[in-house]
Amino acid sequence: MKVVMAGQGAFGVKHLEAMQKIDGIEVVSLIGGSSDSTREVADRFKIPHWSLDLAEGLVQPGVEAATLATPTGMHAVQAIQCLEAGKHVQVEIPMADNLADAERLAEAAKRSGLVAMAGHTRRFNPSHQWVHKRIKSGELKLQQMDVQTYFFRRKNLNALGQPRSWTDHLLWHHAAHTVDLFQYQTGETVSVARGVEGPPHPDLGIAMDMSIQLKVPSGAICTLSLSFNNDGPLGTFFRYICDNGTYIARYDDLVDGKEQPIDVSKVDVSMNGIELQDREFFAAIREGREPNSSVAQVLPAYRALDQIEKSLL
Repeated sequence: MKVVMAGQGAFGVKHLEAMQKIDGIEVVSLIGGSSDSTREVADRFKIPHWSLDLAEGLVQPGVEAATLATPTGMHAVQAIQCLEAGKHVQVEIPMADNLADAERLAEAAKRSGLVAMAGHTRRFNPSHQWVHKRIKSGELKLQQMDVQTYFFRRKNLNALGQPRSWTDHLLWHHAAHTVDLFQYQTGETVSVARGVEGPPHPDLGIAMDMSIQLKVPSGAICTLSLSFNNDGPLGTFFRYICDNGTYIARYDDLVDGKEQPIDVSKVDVSMNGIELQDREFFAAIREGREPNSSVAQVLPAYRALDQIEKSLL
């Protein structure tokens, strides 16, 4: 399967590394935001074509699909562009930074009949899969998710510490992971979604701290704290408080409430959430089915994000 990769930054590289591990996938075009870095990444991964124009990549011979890891503000427009060009598309989280664009993308995906998937990686991390399978089997019932998403990001840098051409966002990017995961784990759509935010950064113009509360009709709740001001330990940490145990997920590591490790190495074919996400995308294309984390499946999370945004004080 011939694929276009759009995005030569930190997450574009993560996807390129993941796709190298998947049989039958050939990245034939890399689309980037600057000539020097795009050429360098294309050379490193032996990609025969590179460009700064997505349309040029989509018309390369034999291309069937595209993965987008471009700046957030471009996600919805580019995903629709791919669908209208007749290509299956996987767009990194968030699939849009506002509800109107998210709904436009969902409508375009429905019209196209193509596979359209959003990169909600937490659905694929083995630690969260382990919990999900036990909730689905009835072994666990979720009472509360307590989540901390903490970074130290007072300058506009990406995950590699390089200058970023766009500004990240606590709500529409980082909270999107948890809002969707909470609904995925409970199997319900949130009935309460509200938040408060701290003062905006004087240069970046975004809130640097945020607190969010969620509730689903069955009564389970989620408490989410986010910060770009946190100077140490960095990342997102999930505490699942269930009727039959407590579990703490730190990316791909899982422990119980007493910090006893749980082996999740056999949950799936890889411990790499990005690789598992990519595998699902390509499998859905080959099998002609809706993928886990399809645009349609994650759209309710964006409706909740819109509700939270309107509630912010």
